[in-house]
Amino acid sequence: MQFVEYLRVERGLAPNTLASYRRDLEAFAHYLAEHGPVSLTEVRRPHIVQYLSYLRSRGRASATVSRSLASIRSFFHYLVREEALPVDPTLHIDTPKLEKRLPRVLTEAEVERLLAAPDPTSPAGSRDKAMLELLYATGIRVSELVSLRLADLNLTSGFLRCLGKGGKERIIPVGEIAQRATVHYLQFGRPQLVRGAMDHLFVNHHGHPLTRQGFWKILKKYARAAGIFTDITPHTLRHSFATHLLERGADLRAVQEMLGHADISTTQVYTHLTRARMKEVYAASHPRA
Repeated sequence: MQFVEYLRVERGLAPNTLASYRRDLEAFAHYLAEHGPVSLTEVRRPHIVQYLSYLRSRGRASATVSRSLASIRSFFHYLVREEALPVDPTLHIDTPKLEKRLPRVLTEAEVERLLAAPDPTSPAGSRDKAMLELLYATGIRVSELVSLRLADLNLTSGFLRCLGKGGKERIIPVGEIAQRATVHYLQFGRPQLVRGAMDHLFVNHHGHPLTRQGFWKILKKYARAAGIFTDITPHTLRHSFATHLLERGADLRAVQEMLGHADISTTQVYTHLTRARMKEVYAASHPRA
């Protein structure tokens, strides 16, 4: 699809984002073929409005409907720009209102139990310990974690280099505990796991680069071992990283830079979390609460 190639080359979007665009547009094209038949260049505003209503009728969340509309809107902007269409049919279609839900955050005690769950005396355990420590110490995304190369680490200085969304590079400090766990993995665990001249930092038991799905399974296993039975994702550690920093007085701009957020309003959601936690503590502790 030429549009997806345009997004990759000219806008520099990440592979996962490109895959989301492709899925959304393929789903829309499939709907048109079943309910039309209408080609994408024949789409008018009512077709799009009907499709959004169809998604809602299938129980799709507001966030899913909103993302689908954003993908469709970007595609038709592109067609108008390329003069394949005279008018953009997405004009004057309102974006669905999203429910404002605060992200799930682990308590510091839960984090401690989770990070203590892996057995660092085994090669896989030392790898898992290093991954969990690095995620919580730096707040990087799981896609950024599994993409790390050996050259991205400078543990002497206590920093790592990370390529985020759109290929934007950022430098993030790494705490001493995460440094020690990573050094232990590099000296003891990785040499027993890796096969050949592999420069990926984290590898699976076959010696190949670890995937996002592979890490997800690892995290679920240790969450159960730590007695954490609420829903937990790799992003939960990222949310916890940001919230715990702000709770201890970190500067919002510094947290924004470490997270790689382009807009500080994205980071500000964590200030709402810290206020919510403050109210919980007050309600539980004050004699007249």
